[in-house]
Amino acid sequence: MPFCRAKCTYCNFASGVFGAERMDRYVERVCAEMRAVRGRAADAGAVVPGRVDTIYLGGGTPSLLSAEQMRRLFGALRAEFDVAADVEVTLECAPGQLGDETLEEMLRQGMNRVSFGVQSFVDAEAKAVGRLHSRAMCLKEIARVRAAGVENLNVDLIVGLPGQTAESWRESVEVAIATGVPHVSVYMLEVDEDSRLGREVLASGEKYGAGAVPSDDAMAECYGAACEWLGEAGVGQYEISNFARAAWELSGERGEDKYGDSDSSSQNDASVGGVGKDYRSRHNVKYWRREAYVGFGLDAHSMLRTGVGGVRWANGDELEGYLEDRFEVRGSRFEVLGARREKAVVEVVSREKAFEEAMFLGLRMNVGVDLEALRAEFGDGLMRDAAAALGDVVEAGLVEVDGSWVRLTARGRMASNEVFSRLLVGAVV
Repeated sequence: MPFCRAKCTYCNFASGVFGAERMDRYVERVCAEMRAVRGRAADAGAVVPGRVDTIYLGGGTPSLLSAEQMRRLFGALRAEFDVAADVEVTLECAPGQLGDETLEEMLRQGMNRVSFGVQSFVDAEAKAVGRLHSRAMCLKEIARVRAAGVENLNVDLIVGLPGQTAESWRESVEVAIATGVPHVSVYMLEVDEDSRLGREVLASGEKYGAGAVPSDDAMAECYGAACEWLGEAGVGQYEISNFARAAWELSGERGEDKYGDSDSSSQNDASVGGVGKDYRSRHNVKYWRREAYVGFGLDAHSMLRTGVGGVRWANGDELEGYLEDRFEVRGSRFEVLGARREKAVVEVVSREKAFEEAMFLGLRMNVGVDLEALRAEFGDGLMRDAAAALGDVVEAGLVEVDGSWVRLTARGRMASNEVFSRLLVGAVV
């Protein structure tokens, strides 16, 4: 959902501040896109899975939608898909921007996970980048949503905000741990020229606190420290940016956990050999495992599997164009019609590209990638082409090998982009 009460200085998403009339038209467009998605997939030579077991309302700030608008969205979704009884329904929201009526409606629709865009529990840091909340408001909202019956809560934190220090970063992480939320996401600030802050940083300007953005080395140290602090508190890392409490169902054998997670080193003792609730994001795990997903709305992306490859498409990122679109199936062709009068552009994911994605997406997770499984799916040729590059990153201490499994080391997770670029070069045929 591309709607916000204020645009954060670091944000490069397709979002902004818009009036209520556009929000209502947007809901209409999303519902129309849902009704047309099977034709879109058929035109691309793929099939949309009929059963839905995760729903993710991301933003922007989707919690700004009214209860009635949420009801329409879920009505359209349930009309088109078979929603599983144990579906994971996540709502992203900014603290203080989830009304009582919308909260009640989302609970009726099965919402069982809320992700709070806190970014910092230090008021001065949050204010500097345009966040509208204080620490007190964040804590109040966490308690309010928890009291409403939602136990599965996530807090987003950002490393590298203007004015952030090692001490203030530790304060934010410690407050997140003290809340008892079962999931924490830690992202490093991206200096993107499409954001106001990013343009100032790249131009060596001072606006938006650009001159006070920590160095890359300082950010890396803070990220590494957060991994340690969260792990010591029982919030184990399972992906480069994601950490969850007591989240594993272990049988004692590698790879038998429901997500294939075998890295017991990051798990707290209470979970080993026992059964605990799984607080990892089921929805995001789908991305890292290359499972099918369909996105609706502005700048939304979709990927459906076709054998070892797949197809993907993405919507545009201009709100006015999206609002004018009509999603129709004409004859055997799906078309996006409206102000742009464009036909949907579908990217075919080749076997080689699928291999690359399986490698770098799988390595994002702490468990890593099973090379034997990749060999069985994609064949010996692509594995041979990747072997030399893999040997280089192992020698550099960025990746470790354990039997047929490869995974990033702690240092490799901090230099993951370098690892991925080197491996992808090796995977090109």
